[in-house]
Amino acid sequence: MPASTLAYTTLISVVQLQALHTSGVPLMVFDCSFDLTQPAAGRTMFESNHIAAAVFADLNDDLSTHSLQFGGRAVNGGRHPLPSREDFAEWLGHMGFHNGMQAVVYDRHGMNYCGRLWWMLKWMGHEAAAVLDGGLQAWMAAGGAMESGPATPAHATRFTIGKPLLEYVEAATVHKQLGRATQTVLDARAPARFRGEVEPFDPVAGHIPGALNRPYNQNLGEDGLLKPGAVLRAEFDALLGGRDAATVVHHCGSGVSAVPNVLAMQVAGLGPTRLFAGSWSEWCSDPARPVATG
Repeated sequence: MPASTLAYTTLISVVQLQALHTSGVPLMVFDCSFDLTQPAAGRTMFESNHIAAAVFADLNDDLSTHSLQFGGRAVNGGRHPLPSREDFAEWLGHMGFHNGMQAVVYDRHGMNYCGRLWWMLKWMGHEAAAVLDGGLQAWMAAGGAMESGPATPAHATRFTIGKPLLEYVEAATVHKQLGRATQTVLDARAPARFRGEVEPFDPVAGHIPGALNRPYNQNLGEDGLLKPGAVLRAEFDALLGGRDAATVVHHCGSGVSAVPNVLAMQVAGLGPTRLFAGSWSEWCSDPARPVATG
């Protein structure tokens, strides 16, 4: 897709997506519904109901290296390790997605899981990727066309890897930069997990020393839509307390729910920022790395 036609690179509204459906612009809509406690539930939800003509992207099988379908070469550790860019490009081509298409991603979980695919497409150098504001709930409330059952198989194509538009950092880099003004760690997990009071998924509770806490769901308004950019800007500025937004490194439990903060900072005019893709699940796997609580 030529750069001049790239209309949607962060958010897309329901009305805008409905217009795209009738515009003839090459488009692929990805449903990224998932459940951390019941991994098979995502596909069940998709086949129960999804946006018409959408395809399904599974966090475990497609957006992580747990599936060995395309080699399973890991970029990072943690519970949801990124596949290599080569493996991911092969999956995109298998799905029928190519560089000339607009990607729209959504879920039914507060725009949490779909952010993973949005980030990965940016990491692949694909600018025309946007998150559906309000997710499936907003689409259904507006009377958007729905389907059920498996997705229609697509003709395989080729996706060419480009220069990353968003980048990740490794655990060793985060560790080396601890306490330096050149790095501000932002943790997207719930406050109780951040403080180390509970830990439902990983063997160690707590957080990276010096990290700030910004639960990912704080980016949404009561209507389920992302807050306006000016509001997000004010909230992040207050949280950072004068720290340079360019130093921010985002993380969560496994590199998934941190992405809404990446997106929100970009919408607020404070991005692009970096992602610690392995996140807490990778950090706490090495007892040599420090842990803070409280």
